[in-house]
Amino acid sequence: MKFSESLKKNKDFQIVYKKGRSLANKCLVMYVLKNEIGKNRLGISVSKKVGNSVVRHHLTRLVRESYRLSEEHFRCGYDIVVIVRTGAKDKVYHDIESALIHLGKLHKIYIQDEKRS
Repeated sequence: MKFSESLKKNKDFQIVYKKGRSLANKCLVMYVLKNEIGKNRLGISVSKKVGNSVVRHHLTRLVRESYRLSEEHFRCGYDIVVIVRTGAKDKVYHDIESALIHLGKLHKIYIQDEKRS
């Protein structure tokens, strides 16, 4: 991730949950909060309700890779927390990627090039 860092501390997650704006679709919930550092920080949360550790880790990797490959389209300067819902359990990479982009567009932090439309 060139333009982003990971959000790791529980305190940072709690700030985004309390002060951020959330939107959801069937697979993901995305909380977004503007930060002051000029970089995006991405946090990913997968509950034990979703599945065992193998399933949770797989979904985390899918979300992180989806974000990494489309990160140049996301506006900079935001803390983003993505929560994986149980509906994402059986989804493939392209479903997770489209869900992530969909939420980015709803939050107005995803900018798509006119050439790629």
